[in-house]
Amino acid sequence: MRKYLLLSLMSVLVLVLAACADDSDVDEDAAGDNGDDGDAATEESASGDIVVAMQDDAVSLDPHGSNDSASSQVRQNIYESLVQQDSDMELVPGLAEEWEAIEEDVWNLTLREGTTFHSGEEFTAEDVKATFDRVRDEAVASEVAFLFEMIEEVEIVGDYEVNLHTEYPFAPLPSHLAHNTGGIMSKALIDEDYQNALDEADVDMTADEYYEVREEGGDEYEDVMEQISEDLGSVISSNPDGTNHGMLEERNPGQETVLTRFEDFQGGERNFDTVTFRVIPEVSARLAELETGGVQVARDIDASNAQRVEEGDNTELLEQESLRTDYLGFNTQKEPFDDERVRQAIALAIDTEAIVEGVYDGMGISATHPIPPDVWGYDDSLDGQEYDLERAQELLAESDHPDGFSTELWVRDDQMIIDTALYIQESLSELNIDVQVEQMEWGAFLDRTGQGDQEMYLLGWTTVTADADYGLYALHHSDNFGAVGNRSFYANDDLDEALDNGRTESDEDARAEAYSTAQQIIIEEAPIAPIVHSNFSIGVDTDQVDGVELDALGDVRLENVTFNE
Repeated sequence: MRKYLLLSLMSVLVLVLAACADDSDVDEDAAGDNGDDGDAATEESASGDIVVAMQDDAVSLDPHGSNDSASSQVRQNIYESLVQQDSDMELVPGLAEEWEAIEEDVWNLTLREGTTFHSGEEFTAEDVKATFDRVRDEAVASEVAFLFEMIEEVEIVGDYEVNLHTEYPFAPLPSHLAHNTGGIMSKALIDEDYQNALDEADVDMTADEYYEVREEGGDEYEDVMEQISEDLGSVISSNPDGTNHGMLEERNPGQETVLTRFEDFQGGERNFDTVTFRVIPEVSARLAELETGGVQVARDIDASNAQRVEEGDNTELLEQESLRTDYLGFNTQKEPFDDERVRQAIALAIDTEAIVEGVYDGMGISATHPIPPDVWGYDDSLDGQEYDLERAQELLAESDHPDGFSTELWVRDDQMIIDTALYIQESLSELNIDVQVEQMEWGAFLDRTGQGDQEMYLLGWTTVTADADYGLYALHHSDNFGAVGNRSFYANDDLDEALDNGRTESDEDARAEAYSTAQQIIIEEAPIAPIVHSNFSIGVDTDQVDGVELDALGDVRLENVTFNE
């Protein structure tokens, strides 16, 4: 049986509107359980162990340590953010019960009382301040700092109230706070992590003394920061301390991460005893485990195996339209990709509709813009990148490489991505471009593309906040070279200005105009070539469990899982 879930434009509009308004009228029951019905998990339901088969391992359990989808899947069960997205992508209360902009550059948040961390520490405003002070600390060098860099100060108003002061008006701040990397950690854990780094670097200073030095800035901060940066995060990665329904029981990197149910969780009942995220890179092996009952959920089902799941006696396919863009990236600081005519020619030589049908089996839509149509700020009046082989040949003839060239295309070890690469390889032969496809493990792929070793690469980006700022700023602003997101190492002053205007403007029309300008520049200069806005899909063993959900970010939701006896 196939269950096809649609992400409607209305859901995204609700999300964006909620991001700009007070959430004081959200249903109280929804506020307690990520917007889901807490009655779905009842005392009469059987409890059990859930195993989710993952293609990739989490890179880091530190919310500030990485921004990959596998880490997000695991961490969202450990940490709660101040604001959360429910399975329909609507903003709902998390650790903040209410939020509102009391000035253009000040957001007031009322925090949830009676909440404890897995360690037993009580959650207060101090933990909020410690979390956001840490992500913006240059010593941490977090690749997700761009999400929160507009926060200038976390003002503690009371034990359960904070004011977030921003450098400029920033309407989508609540959506940024809902990002999984905004998960709130206990101050006690953060203190321990800093103290460990100070001790490892033989710096004679307490964590509190370091915070004072950080606040003052200057040469002393720069000196200490350089000494401790290498060891920061090690304590948090190995011993995460959140407030969500799963607490770390065991982690075997490259194999599995096991969470056990947190009995003092404030967000409603859960039926599971443990959740295991097991790494099974090959899709055929994930499906074999699903069909034989070894796992209850298998993530990342590709188009070639979707029918197998649909027709299985005990399996169901959940498919979800997404906010994702899969794209071909060019390292614009390496020849010949420093020539925009070469990049434009390649973009025009790829028939993305043929890829959607032939590789993705229709599980997605052809991409012409750098962000998906359901993202706020998408401008459908712009002519996007579309297949035109004749024009591609003309552009390459006008470039410094009219006779073609040889290059490498880097991909991760995923069959659908490899098939896409092979299609691109064949397409570019029409331009006399000889493409060698190089496949590598996910972690190595991220490391090497973050360092700028690549020439061309295939990657994807999900606009988690459903706002163009997140979809464009990280990938295309010159401040974000490398692992932060701009792996094309593309710099354009006009684009930077448009992206800066888009995130600092308070007027919605002015923001939309800024993002229209940004999209036009990206389409014309082609630092990337959008390929497909792909659907997410998972397989579920319906003989064992019900209530598994899949959201538009590709994350498996376990809030309402029940076990079939």
